[in-house]
This record gives sequence, C-alpha cells and structure tokens, in this order.
Amino acid sequence: MLNINNLSVSYPDGNKAVDDISLNLEEGKHLALVGANGAGKTSLLLSVMGILSFEGEIIVDGIRLSKDNIAEVRKRTGFLFQNPDDQLFMPSIYDDIAFGPRNMGIDEETIKYRVDDRLKLLGIEQLKDKTALTLSGGEKRMAALATVLAMKPSLMLLDEPTAFLDPKVRRKLINILKSLPHTMLIATHDLTFAKEVCDESVIIKEGKVFARGKSSELLYDEKLMDEGGIEAIGVER
Repeated sequence: MLNINNLSVSYPDGNKAVDDISLNLEEGKHLALVGANGAGKTSLLLSVMGILSFEGEIIVDGIRLSKDNIAEVRKRTGFLFQNPDDQLFMPSIYDDIAFGPRNMGIDEETIKYRVDDRLKLLGIEQLKDKTALTLSGGEKRMAALATVLAMKPSLMLLDEPTAFLDPKVRRKLINILKSLPHTMLIATHDLTFAKEVCDESVIIKEGKVFARGKSSELLYDEKLMDEGGIEAIGVER
C-alpha cells in the first residue's frame, strides 16, 4: 500500500528534516510515528502528499509519486492536518465536506450522498449547515475528518489527530479510527492513543528511524523510548 524508500527532505536553510527513511505499510494497517518535536514526523507526512520536495521514492497504492502523477496520488491519499482550521474554510460544513469531491468533478447527487453519509458516520449531522467559526475544537476535528473521508482515500495521513481534544471527543475519535478500514500513517505524541489505534509504532529521532515494533511492546520499553527522546509516561495498560 505505502512504500517509502530512502526518503530525505531538506529545507532551504539546509536543515535535513527527514534523513534516509525507509518504511513499508501494508493495506489496512495503522502505523504511528512518534518522536520529539522537530523529529521529522510532519515533514514525512507532507512529503507523502507531495507537498514537500524530497529525494528517494514514495509509492502509494502501486503508484510512484512524481510531478506527473501527483494529482492521482492525492486522490488516493487523505491528509488530516493538526489544525482543523487549515481544512475548514467554506461557508458551511456541508460545503467543506463537498469541496474535495466537487473538485474531482463528481455530480451533486453523489456528493450529497457522500456528505450525508460521512456526517452520519461521525455523528455530526447537526453541523451540516453551520460554519466552522461557531464550532468547538472537537466538532472541528470531526468535521475535518469528514472532509478526508468524503474523498474515499485508500491511505490516510493524520497529523496529531488528538491534539486539543477533551477526553470524550478523544475517545469518540479513537473508536471511529479503529473501525475504519483505511490504511493509516499517524504522527502523534499521544502514546496511549498510538497503542490503542496503531498495530505498530515507529520512533523517529533526528529525521531517522530509530526503532520500530508492535505498539503494545515498543511504547512500554522505557529505555528505548528514553534513548529515542520520548518521555514514556502516561501510557495506559
């Protein structure tokens, strides 16, 4: 499903955010990227979307990402930004969710079905005609997730999806993500979330893969987590 080979991402100031990373992710699996701030997690996600220039190889659903087919790769890939305000900018939540399918040229009848179906799936039908400016943080997160699901992606990239969520909404999000069939690559500082949602976790340190293993084992290895620059506290068993 996702193959990343010898990926490197450098910024104009010379900082190498991602340094020769190789990762494979099978269809339907959930993989967490954990690491300290600045470790390269978000840069890795943005490169998979083709937003950042990179060296190496990225293959999504059998398609090798390049300038010539970036639109096709993005049709198969959904990105949930850390800040929902980056994803919600239309007059209503309905229009936010319909935005992507409309850009793909899908007819309005099909779009209406998709929007209503995603609103119902996430339990936010009441937000349909509201503007993002009036929503709580949790409501914005669910609405942003609906915009991603409306595109029917094969691969979902999520950047700190539980950030700023209260416990009730966080639990709702966990249950939803666990129920979805999509392949997911998730950058997160929430170790308990990673353990519960993701089959495996990868520790990213200074732009490199420091360790990879089953979330139920890796995230409890205090010595390894400490060496990876992560404070391994608060992980619920």
